[in-house]
Amino acid sequence: MATQAKKDQVALLTKKIKDAQSFVLIDYQGIAVNEETELRRKMKESGAEYLIAKNRLFKIALKEAGVEESFDDVLEGTTAFAFGFTDPVAPAKIAFELSKAKEKEKIFKIKGGYLTGKKVQEADVKALALLPSREQLLSMVLNAMLGPVRKLAYAVVAISDKKEGAPAA
Repeated sequence: MATQAKKDQVALLTKKIKDAQSFVLIDYQGIAVNEETELRRKMKESGAEYLIAKNRLFKIALKEAGVEESFDDVLEGTTAFAFGFTDPVAPAKIAFELSKAKEKEKIFKIKGGYLTGKKVQEADVKALALLPSREQLLSMVLNAMLGPVRKLAYAVVAISDKKEGAPAA
């Protein structure tokens, strides 16, 4: 029989799954407490949330949230969950930073994730983490759009300068 605490945990996880734009599943075994505290702080600053829950309760919450994909292959062992509420890529970026730092020690590994209604594999999460931020992408697009205008302005100024320097007829 399920205890009230477990029911509350499932309800909380279900709400987070429904509210999140994405989530990342992480094997957190071997990470130090101070590193985990720093990870939680970074997640919170970026509008994400990091928590640890039992795999079985998370599976129940997935069903209750209406997620049809099976996460049985990644919900084994120690699993932490990073939910992205405002920026769907933020949890992947932050988790990837720490997993990259811990690569030699073979601890803190990304297991997979969920983005825009679809399950994504570990490699996909890492690819997302390597993408530039939204602000950087917007900056790149604006720069590309302003390039031709900038060149036209330089050409007009150069022609104007050339005409001013020409002898009067």
